[in-house]
Amino acid sequence: MSALKGFQKSYLRGIAHNRKPIVQIGKEGLVSGVIQSVNDGLLRHELIKVRFISFEDKEHKEGLAAELAAKTDSMRIGMIGHTLILYKRHTDPKKRRIHVPLSACEEA
Repeated sequence: MSALKGFQKSYLRGIAHNRKPIVQIGKEGLVSGVIQSVNDGLLRHELIKVRFISFEDKEHKEGLAAELAAKTDSMRIGMIGHTLILYKRHTDPKKRRIHVPLSACEEA
């Protein structure tokens, strides 16, 4: 899937609203276990939340978020406070749980 448009990101943020973070990143940063947990979560759920713990510096969080999205080949949907939302469409069409609308007036 190519870059998502604004209405598609908004749609995904709406889905993510009631979800709990499934991965937490502490002061150790992006260790291999964190990256593997994010990959597993994206494979299982397609849309996940990642919580940053003990990070007060916004630029540091932004850098880690960009690095995590790149290392997991996922798309950053947004970050609110200490919570990052990532999306990665499942490669198998039969296992896709989330169907992102292609146009703003389409219902998913």
